[in-house]
Amino acid sequence: MRKISRLLLAALIAAAGMLVATAGPAHAALPGFVLSSTTASLPPELAALATGKRIQYVTTNIKGGLITATGLVLTPKAGKTNRVVAWGHGTTGIADTCAPSTNHAIFWPEARDAIKEMLLRGWSVAAPDYPGIGTPQEHPYLIGASAGRSLIDNVRAARLLDPALSTQYVVDGHSQGGQGALFASQLAPSYDGNLVLKGTAAIAPVSNTQEFINYIPGTAAQGYLVMALYGVSVVDPTFKWKDVLAAPAEEKLGVLQSGCLYDILDAYDEFTAEQLVEGGVVSDAVLAKMASYENPAQTAPSAPVLLVHGTADDAVPYFASEILAGQIAGYGVPVTFQTVENATHDGAVTQTAALVANWIATRFT
Repeated sequence: MRKISRLLLAALIAAAGMLVATAGPAHAALPGFVLSSTTASLPPELAALATGKRIQYVTTNIKGGLITATGLVLTPKAGKTNRVVAWGHGTTGIADTCAPSTNHAIFWPEARDAIKEMLLRGWSVAAPDYPGIGTPQEHPYLIGASAGRSLIDNVRAARLLDPALSTQYVVDGHSQGGQGALFASQLAPSYDGNLVLKGTAAIAPVSNTQEFINYIPGTAAQGYLVMALYGVSVVDPTFKWKDVLAAPAEEKLGVLQSGCLYDILDAYDEFTAEQLVEGGVVSDAVLAKMASYENPAQTAPSAPVLLVHGTADDAVPYFASEILAGQIAGYGVPVTFQTVENATHDGAVTQTAALVANWIATRFT
């Protein structure tokens, strides 16, 4: 991944005329530093409630190297409080064109519903695109520690733009973003500095992938698997992800950079399992490698957790969150598991927008 040199970052800080206060070396305070801020175009239902800034900010990769990311900071037009919530969006794709901060077409309706509810409560929202979506790096899709860092650093960036915002924050997310939110909770004690994480809401989060990946080949969801294999290769150059794919699947890889989620799903929709991966199944060694990067709850979350999952979810199986709830409880961390009967992967977000916001409100109080 491309890193920003310390000298370059120091020059950017000087050019912006900003003082970075820190007890240690100047570069130690840079995650969350805002490199640029422009007025954002928001979907109509959000534009009525908030002003938006599209930002480019500093975050880190999973090895701690400084990189850039983009995202949004949404500020309520009415009833603003000092509360801030980080929102992690569900899968949009891996190409630069798949950044919700610039592409309304993949600013999914369920994400709009969730954010709208937060804005109505007077909360500012920090919504990252995730590293590599809208920036030069490759996007480490489903590498939870990457999304988790960008969520925390988007909150830092929001507070740099609006110092009135509290150090207390909650992380909320759906699917890929729910997974990232849980990783943010694990990372927070050693990563978020003077911020104080009050809780994590995760709706249909990706977890326990080794339990269901081999149900994917031959189904309409197999584009997700191609992206997930790619994501591991971004952070682990020794991982030969194309060796896992069958030849017909390799021939379609151009869609990863030319399209977004539904283009990718459509490209692989009618493949058989054997056309997708060699032998029709993913090996145990590859499953273990993917799980090591993708599964939350490998360490304890640092704040109470709300898990929400629909029983009719055909993207991330409901049983994965049943297992996950037990894993979190095993650490002694308070966890609430909210089942949404007959709700789909996206429908669970819309149907529980108020419920999740109510839970977040209790965390702030």
